[in-house]
Amino acid sequence: MRGGKTAALALAAMAVLVCSTGLSAHRRDEYLQAARLAIDPDRVELELDLTPGIAVADAVMMEIDRDANMSISAAEARAYSERVLSTVALDVDAGPLRVELVDSDLPAVDSVRRGEGTLRIHAVAHLPRLADGLHHLRYRNAYRSDISVYLANALIPASDRVTVGAQRRDVDQRDLLVDYTLRGDPATRVREGLPAGVAGALVVLVNVWWRRRAREDVS
Repeated sequence: MRGGKTAALALAAMAVLVCSTGLSAHRRDEYLQAARLAIDPDRVELELDLTPGIAVADAVMMEIDRDANMSISAAEARAYSERVLSTVALDVDAGPLRVELVDSDLPAVDSVRRGEGTLRIHAVAHLPRLADGLHHLRYRNAYRSDISVYLANALIPASDRVTVGAQRRDVDQRDLLVDYTLRGDPATRVREGLPAGVAGALVVLVNVWWRRRAREDVS
């Protein structure tokens, strides 16, 4: 019961965040990039969802479909994902981390061109051995800042050794600084319920609201 109430409150907070970001109404002209960070004692997992509006979808597809055959090969998907990640920076306590591609999921070309397709990139950065106590994780995204709007959020950790504290963002949410505490207790729990639900709800909320505004712009 308590977990459900907490999840509901967190989801409500997310809805407020979405409505108060100050993002432009011209969603059809923008590239939405939503990042979720999962912090574990030895690594950080990054999930990045990229949704191009219909007015910028062709330009995005030109970057992905390099041979212009209206089909995205596995090699093209990987090459594009790596180009995106080359502009993403992660560091812990001011020490840079290497961001490595795990996998990516690119939708059909037609759905992207209609402004309905979301490109999903999963990456990981391995952490050095850290002492117990307070640490600071910074995420920065510089990819296509000319057409993009951004969201960034840290998930509730799966490990009981990690507690996420304050999350500070710049006005564009291209830069996120997360304070977290690392403890020596090896007990862990499965990441479930609240983090997955809140993160998923945030993405769904943003995408539904974003596409609704896009349709209003068209009409």
